[in-house]
Amino acid sequence: MNAQSSNASDNTCQVSLSGYDLINSPRLNKGTAFTDEERDAFDLHGLLPPHVGTLDEQVERRLQALRDQPTPFNKYSFLRDLQDMNETLFYALSLRNIQEMLPLLYTPTVGEGCQRFSEIWKKPRGLFLSYPNKDRIEQILNHPRYDSVKCIVVSDGERILGLGDQGAGGMGIPIGKMALYTALGGIHPEHCLPILLDLGTDNEERLNSPLYIGWRQRRIRGEEYDAFVDVFVSAVKKRWPHVLLQWEDFARTNATRLLERYRDQLCTFNDDIQGTAAIAAATLLSAINVTGVPLEQQKIVVLGFGTAGIGIANLLLQLMRDKGIPEAEAYARIYAIGRYGLVVENGKGVRPEQLPYARKEQEVRDWRQPGTEIALEDVIRRAKPTVLIGVSGQPGAFTESAIREMAKHTERPIIFPLSNPVSCSEANPQDLLNWTEGRALIGTGSPFPTVSFGGKNLPIDQTNNSYIFPGLALGIIASKARRVTDTMIMAAAKELARLVPTATNKQASLLPSLSDSRQLSRSIAQAVGRQAMRDGQAQVSDEASLERELQANIWEPVYVPYRRIPVRDTTP
Repeated sequence: MNAQSSNASDNTCQVSLSGYDLINSPRLNKGTAFTDEERDAFDLHGLLPPHVGTLDEQVERRLQALRDQPTPFNKYSFLRDLQDMNETLFYALSLRNIQEMLPLLYTPTVGEGCQRFSEIWKKPRGLFLSYPNKDRIEQILNHPRYDSVKCIVVSDGERILGLGDQGAGGMGIPIGKMALYTALGGIHPEHCLPILLDLGTDNEERLNSPLYIGWRQRRIRGEEYDAFVDVFVSAVKKRWPHVLLQWEDFARTNATRLLERYRDQLCTFNDDIQGTAAIAAATLLSAINVTGVPLEQQKIVVLGFGTAGIGIANLLLQLMRDKGIPEAEAYARIYAIGRYGLVVENGKGVRPEQLPYARKEQEVRDWRQPGTEIALEDVIRRAKPTVLIGVSGQPGAFTESAIREMAKHTERPIIFPLSNPVSCSEANPQDLLNWTEGRALIGTGSPFPTVSFGGKNLPIDQTNNSYIFPGLALGIIASKARRVTDTMIMAAAKELARLVPTATNKQASLLPSLSDSRQLSRSIAQAVGRQAMRDGQAQVSDEASLERELQANIWEPVYVPYRRIPVRDTTP
């Protein structure tokens, strides 16, 4: 290791790098904030301008430079460069301006960042594990630079947001998620490792681009795909027996089955399935605070019944069962709409994991328009839902006629168009308010500007997974959990629901401000850690131990003094 804490009383860090090597280490670089004494000790005079600055000054300078960038993508690229130059400054800037930074670090801008990843890639961050290197994975992971890794976000780039296959460009997602682990959850960047499994791409634009940095072959599928993933997981388990592995943006055909295959082999979760479910559930419970209609009386339509939709339905089903609702009745309150319309027994394209939510043909025979599937508006007209959740990736899927029909039958329609980026959202919040005479309670997957109705300006709550996964990960790491249970996911959702503003004020926003993200994540982490102990999965035994581990795993982006240590001579 190039640096380690050597004195707890003064927080001094021992460093062996010097000169260009030190400045070029994003984890250790301080830029102009190196003191005169550090410039003497580390041979930095002449490499830096003479001004000795502070972190505060650097944050203000970089914030101004960021705001001068002409487009969100330019800002995204600027921040990626800053992260690869000086991590402490990057995270200080992000944490102090999180409301402004979040849409740039992750959704929606990360979508374009993935599409154009090959244009802006400059320095290594994370690992590209490509199919031609399948026999080298263990060797790659074994490098000493990864000794401190505690958590991994991995994607294969096949289903990036609502944008589809981005191949190696999908690395923007693990990098972005890991950045939020640190910015929102406080997990030390040294503990975070983004990984992209490069198994090729079926995206013709990527394959034909001379700039594309990935493996230029069609996607590996079937048994070869499974064998590669198995080699990867086996190598991870061997290298880090207690690591947290988060699956991210895998295609529907792989996401659920990979989670089910490996969830009992190592500590792992899928944010698209479980994180999305947790934030949707918490936001729904917040909206229920406003309407006063209890969950067990809600009728819920989920449009888009793939991995995310099923995950949401399963968690809501469990919430109903926890309230004493019989399972059959709970299922009956959820209407699943998939690729071919309402999911019906013996219907077209119904998959096994969708069957528990399939309606009986005799129940819905009269709902069908002649020669068509049972569409969203048909379901709304017949079922009269109180809640509409969209994870379909279909822009404009919540049509005016469907929303106006919904508004006829419920005083405060709860409507969540959760697909992202913005270009894939099921509806625009301004339209939803207009079509419901201002009565809708809205949560969106992507950030939208403030809307207006009846002379009032109304902020739109972004129902973003970033409320959940940083705290979930922190709780898993602090409790040293062996596995991630469904009840740990539920604990995260319930804790966020406990903290929503509507718990005390029905006129408030559905979700807390992300400016409080560190405290939110800590509260969620405590709830998750306690649940891990109750589930017998934690390796800490009591509240005091959990609290100590939480404190030990929260990193603050500040500069600490460096003391130079000599490089050991390893020459034989």
